[in-house]
Amino acid sequence: MSTSNGEKSLIVSLGEMLIDFVPTVSGVSLAEAPGFIKAPGGAPANVAIAVSRLGGRAAFVGKLGDDEFGHMLAGILKQNGVSAEGINFDTGARTALAFVTLRSDGEREFMFYRNPSADMLLCPDELNLDLIKSAKVFHYGSISLIVEPCRSAHLKAMEVAKEAGALLSYDPNLRLPLWPSKEEAKKQILSIWDKAEVIKVSDEELMFLTGSDNVDDETALSLWYDNLKLLLVTLGEKGCNYYTKSFRGSVDPFRVNTVDTTGAGDSFVGALLNNIVDDRSILEYEARLREVLRFANACGAITTTKKGAIPALPTVSEVQTLLNGN
Repeated sequence: MSTSNGEKSLIVSLGEMLIDFVPTVSGVSLAEAPGFIKAPGGAPANVAIAVSRLGGRAAFVGKLGDDEFGHMLAGILKQNGVSAEGINFDTGARTALAFVTLRSDGEREFMFYRNPSADMLLCPDELNLDLIKSAKVFHYGSISLIVEPCRSAHLKAMEVAKEAGALLSYDPNLRLPLWPSKEEAKKQILSIWDKAEVIKVSDEELMFLTGSDNVDDETALSLWYDNLKLLLVTLGEKGCNYYTKSFRGSVDPFRVNTVDTTGAGDSFVGALLNNIVDDRSILEYEARLREVLRFANACGAITTTKKGAIPALPTVSEVQTLLNGN
């Protein structure tokens, strides 16, 4: 597992970055919460920071409000070693906010303030195309597909990255309250399905996209298509399942004391991408892929042991400690 920034290829992540307001106590509704702590978040930004914290090279592409929160978020990216060359600031719209309830089991419920928020207003002509062309891996979600002009910017960035030879990585990161309807969410998430070579979905997203009550191999493989190199289904505290053209299997989880699941999937994705960015052949060798997925599972597990996503994203030494203890 290489950890030096000097020789790593670039992973570029596109999408939303926002501020999560997390209750000071767990297990209460938003209305009952006595107070909130602000926590930077947004899945694509979390992935970029996860990569950087593991010693990789990452850049974030997106739009923030030209406000205190927007500049704070850009500062957090830079403090964490993520390139902010792909960030634009919008003078007319605010940085997105989300109020997040932490249920007593560490799972979350969301209430969003985005009407519209700056991230939704990213235009195709604002994209830093040189940065996107220099990516070896280009990662994105589906929230940037919900409205124009951001949707067009997302599609253009994907096309430019693909033409430049990047591996495309997709984590839909379903947030139903942000979509006009369930039907629209499913339609748009699947509209770019056949472009990515690495796709990660959670067990809940798998059931949503397929309409099935199962998370078995048959259900997962109904989402398979020819261009795909790796399909991952994360199962929370049960580990993950993986599918390639040649093999499939599952990787066991790590048992930890879960406090907050925020960012666990992003940590998992960042770890995976950081390990394959300079050696895509890992996707063709099951033993090596399993080793990388075990590392990614460890990253996800560690992330659930602290509140908030970014503060909880692990370093290589923290992951090695968990791996060596199991």
